[in-house]
Amino acid sequence: MRGITAFSAVAALWLASASTGMAAPSLTVLCGVDETWCAAMKTAYEAKTGLEISVTRKSTGDILNQIRAEKAAPTVDVWWGGTGDTHLQAGSENLLEPYQPAHERDMLPWAQNFFAMSGGRSAGIYAGALGFAYNGDLLRELKLPAPTCWKDLTDIAYRGRIQSGNPNSSGTAFTTLATLVQLFGEDEAFRYLAALNRNIERYTPSGAAPVKAAARGETLIGISFMHDAVTQKQVGFPLVIVAPCEGTGYEIGAVSIVKGARNIEEAKRFVDFALSPEGQGTGAAAGQNQVPSNAKSSLPLAAPDISMIKMVDYDFATFGSPDERSRLLRRFDAEIAATN
Repeated sequence: MRGITAFSAVAALWLASASTGMAAPSLTVLCGVDETWCAAMKTAYEAKTGLEISVTRKSTGDILNQIRAEKAAPTVDVWWGGTGDTHLQAGSENLLEPYQPAHERDMLPWAQNFFAMSGGRSAGIYAGALGFAYNGDLLRELKLPAPTCWKDLTDIAYRGRIQSGNPNSSGTAFTTLATLVQLFGEDEAFRYLAALNRNIERYTPSGAAPVKAAARGETLIGISFMHDAVTQKQVGFPLVIVAPCEGTGYEIGAVSIVKGARNIEEAKRFVDFALSPEGQGTGAAAGQNQVPSNAKSSLPLAAPDISMIKMVDYDFATFGSPDERSRLLRRFDAEIAATN
């Protein structure tokens, strides 16, 4: 608890400094994980190297859009964190630089497979399962049934009491969309999303925001990665975390060097640090609970045991395709978001 509080203070200082900017940073990083971990990683890397770097937190889809927009003149060196299928999309658009990291041989098999799938452009740094969480105190107060499955969330009892991310900006929410398509088939998934939409209070820009809102009692149920809910539960919020009974998807968070990076050698050193046990340890120290990709890294004590969760065989190649992403988002916007 003291460690998490300390890192929260660091995060506040980092956010304040980010607003004023830095003169000629040695490295510019866009960060797709929780703000607290972004701040902890910045502090750790600067302490190790003696350099000043710029780290800005954004949602995964927003990072992809910025890198696309700056293709001719990139201002970003490294994209660290965020769902791997979005990194794969950037790689397939030739927006990322291939790099063989120093710790690649120490990676767990799922991370090695992801690296090979990316053509050496993106390296997996963590994994985490998708799910949802509800506020147990609020559920009892409202005298509502406890949901255990995806399809339970369409019950009229939860009308206006659920939050989920917007898949246009949130990598978490795009993983949700892709997961449901793989679980139910595309047309059935969109029928499900239409039914769920009637219970959605709001679609948030950030994927972790729904469980944070549920933790605070601002909504009853939040759809997010389970490790984000664990982090909220660890600091005392009354969340009950659910691995849906039908099965669920998962993410491989990744790190990539942007093609045309102005600080290419420092970018490579940052990637090596991000894949090292020391770099990956910044997650647990910042109160995060993803499963790290380096076999030599320590597993956070509260990390969900993904081997015990019923998982879909997530098709990163298909849902990492820019054409498939664009097609699914157009359908989501036309059939779901337009009616919310």
